[in-house]
Amino acid sequence: MLQNSATPEPILVIACGALARELLALKRVNHWGHMQLQCLDASLHNRPAAIPGLLREKIRRARPRFRRIFIAYADCGTGGEIDRIIEREDNVERLPGAHCYQVFAGAEKFARLNDEEPGTFYLTDFLVRSFDRLVVQTLKLDQYPQLLDEFFGNYRRVVYISQTRDPQLLAAARAAARYLGLEFQHLHNGYGELETSLTLQMVF
Repeated sequence: MLQNSATPEPILVIACGALARELLALKRVNHWGHMQLQCLDASLHNRPAAIPGLLREKIRRARPRFRRIFIAYADCGTGGEIDRIIEREDNVERLPGAHCYQVFAGAEKFARLNDEEPGTFYLTDFLVRSFDRLVVQTLKLDQYPQLLDEFFGNYRRVVYISQTRDPQLLAAARAAARYLGLEFQHLHNGYGELETSLTLQMVF
């Protein structure tokens, strides 16, 4: 990665907690000592309407210390509200795309996957690790297994977009697909547009 000879300007990354592991790994391997990370609770995936207000407050509190802020969220179900916040701020940008699946797969690959089979349930490393908590328990499938067909009856396959090559995670993703009664496909794409977008922010 190219770096400026001068000390980079500090930058705050306000992120979804679901991306924390990947962001810390990128910070470590690229020696981004000027990057500071603050995360919102990953469970906000289930309450996207709450995300914009929390981001607005984080930005307000950070302004005295950071001129540059990067929002490590895509739109994430907020209906353009994150973009409306960014439009009113200077030197604030966000991840491209509609959601983390598109970020990790890349826009072209994700569009191709979606065209191939619209009835696809996507997993990332985080969601594989959190499958029982965020899918099974949140939807109460462990208590009411009859809801499985109600929630997933229109899906045809699971696509696991992996960030790391971890045999245990791959096995867990396959098990999740079996649990849901869906076909399984694996796409390893590393950090995708999370890495490319963040790298562009860090070189300045």
